[in-house]
Amino acid sequence: MTVAVAEPTAAAPIQARLHNRVLPVLVLAAAAAVAGTGFVAIAPNRLVSGRPLMLWAAGSPTLAGIIAVLGALILAAAFAPPRRALHWATALVATALLLTTLADAGGAAAQLAAGAPALARVSLGAAFWVLVAASALALVDAVQRADAGAAAKLAIGAALVLAILVMAWAGIFDTLSLAREYQGHRAEFAAALGRHALLVAAAIVPAIVIGFPLGIASLRRPAMQPPVFAVLNLLQTIPSIALFGLLIGPLAALAAAIPFLGEIGIGGIGPAPAIIALITYALLPVVRSTVAAFGGVDPAVLDAGSGMGMTSRQLFWRAELPLAAPVLLAGLRIVAVQAIGLAVIAALIGAGGLGTFIFQGLGQYAGDLILLGALPTIGLALAADFLLQMLAAAARRRARP
Repeated sequence: MTVAVAEPTAAAPIQARLHNRVLPVLVLAAAAAVAGTGFVAIAPNRLVSGRPLMLWAAGSPTLAGIIAVLGALILAAAFAPPRRALHWATALVATALLLTTLADAGGAAAQLAAGAPALARVSLGAAFWVLVAASALALVDAVQRADAGAAAKLAIGAALVLAILVMAWAGIFDTLSLAREYQGHRAEFAAALGRHALLVAAAIVPAIVIGFPLGIASLRRPAMQPPVFAVLNLLQTIPSIALFGLLIGPLAALAAAIPFLGEIGIGGIGPAPAIIALITYALLPVVRSTVAAFGGVDPAVLDAGSGMGMTSRQLFWRAELPLAAPVLLAGLRIVAVQAIGLAVIAALIGAGGLGTFIFQGLGQYAGDLILLGALPTIGLALAADFLLQMLAAAARRRARP
C-alpha cells in the first residue's frame, strides 16, 4: 500500500517564518499611505485645502531614508523567532520611527514656510497620520508581547511624552498649522482643557456615588434588576444632543422658579445640563459593572469568611471589594472614556470644553482648529484608559491568592 505524501507548497516556508502577523499589516498600511497620499500639505491660508506633498518631496531626504530603514526593521522583526529581547528592540525601533516622523514633519513645515507668504499654512497629511498610528500600534504590540509590567509601561509612556514635549519646546513644530492654531488660542485652550476635565470629573463622581449603591442593591434584591436596567437602557438610547436639548427647558424653568439656582450657575444652558446628561449616560456601565463585579465573587470565599467570624461589613471591605475591584475598574475605564468623548458635545449648550474648538473649526472650515480640540480629547481618553488599566492590573495582582 502506498501512502500519498503532500509536497510542501511554496507558501508553507513563508507561513512558518512569519511569527508576527500584526507588524506586516502595519508596515504595508504605512507604505501604502506614504506612496499614495501626502505627508504634509501647504495652503495659501487656513481656510482652504492645501496642495499635498509626498514624504520624499516635502521633508529631509535623510529623515525619509531613516523612516524607510526603520520600517524595514519592523517588518524584519515579524520574521524573526520571538524572544523578549527582540520585542524590546522592536519597541525601540517603533519609538524611533514615531519620533523621526514627527521631526520630519516639523522640518518639512519649517522648510516650506520659509519661502511662503505669511498667511500660508502647512498642515499634516494622511501619510503622516498613518505613519504615526502604525508606529504607535507597533510599539504597543511589542510592549505587550514583551510582557512589560506596569512600571515599565508607565516609564515608556512618560519617556515618549517627555520626548515630544522636548521637541515642542525646541520649536520643531512651531511652523505647523496646528501649532499656529494653538498659539492663537493659547489662553482659551488652557481654560477649555481645564473645563473639559472638570465636566468629566463632575459627571463620573456622582455617577459612582449613585450607581455603585444601586448596583449593590440590585444584586442583593434580584427583583430590582429588570426595572433598573430597563430604565437605564432606555436612557442610554437617547441621542446625546437630544438629551442636552431636553434638559434645557426644565432646568431653565427651575432656575426661574428658584433664583438661587440661577445664581450658582444652574440653568438651561451651561455646565448643569451637560453634567446631568453625562451622569445619565454613565449610570448604566457603573451599575452593570458593579453587578458583574460583586456577582462574580466566589461564594466559597464568603462562606470561608463567615466561618472565620467576619461580619458582613468586614466581608464586604476585606473580601468582596478587593475581589471585585478589577471588574469595577474595567467598568470605570468605559465610563471615563465615554464621558471624555461625550463632553465634546457639551460645547453646543455653552458648557465649554475642548468641543468649543471642534465646533468653531467646523463653522470656519478650519481643519487644524478641529484637530486642536480633537487631539487633546483623544489624548485625555487614552491617558485615562491607560491609567485605569494599570490600576486594574494592580488590583488583579492583589486579588490573587
